[in-house]
Amino acid sequence: MADAARWKATVHVGGLAAMVTSSQVLDAFIPFGEIVDVQMPKPDSRDSESAHRGFAYVEFEDAEDAKEAIDNMNQSEFFGRILKVSQARAPKSAEEGLGSKKALWEQEGWLAEHAGEQVGPEMPVDSAGPDPMQGLEGLDVAGPKPA
Repeated sequence: MADAARWKATVHVGGLAAMVTSSQVLDAFIPFGEIVDVQMPKPDSRDSESAHRGFAYVEFEDAEDAKEAIDNMNQSEFFGRILKVSQARAPKSAEEGLGSKKALWEQEGWLAEHAGEQVGPEMPVDSAGPDPMQGLEGLDVAGPKPA
C-alpha cells in the first residue's frame, strides 16, 4: 500500500490510560474493519514507568473502515478515559519545514510552492516616505553628550 493511502487508513487514538495494552486497543477497534497494525509509541525517557505515551496508531486495511472507527470511537470512554480519535497525519520529514538543518529557501517543497512569488509589496523610490536619517546631522559622535 502506498504511503499516502496508508496514512488515510490510519487513525490516531489519544487519551489512552497507562494500563491499556495494544491488544486491548485492537479488540476495541476490530469491529470497524480489518486491522493491519496497532502501534503504541514508547516514552522517550528510559526511567519512565509508563508502557506507552498515551496514544496509539491503528492502521486499517481500508480507509473507509478508519473513517467509521473515527465516527464511532471519538469521544467514547475507554478504561475510564475519554478517547480522542482522529485521522492520523503523515510525519513531517526532518529535512522539510521549521526545525530542519536546511535553509527554508533551499528546501524543494518551499521552492516549488513559492517559485516566482513576490515576497513583499514593491514600493517606488519616490514614495518611500520621509528620510529616516533626517534630523541626525549632529550625532556624528557616539556616547553621551558632554555636560
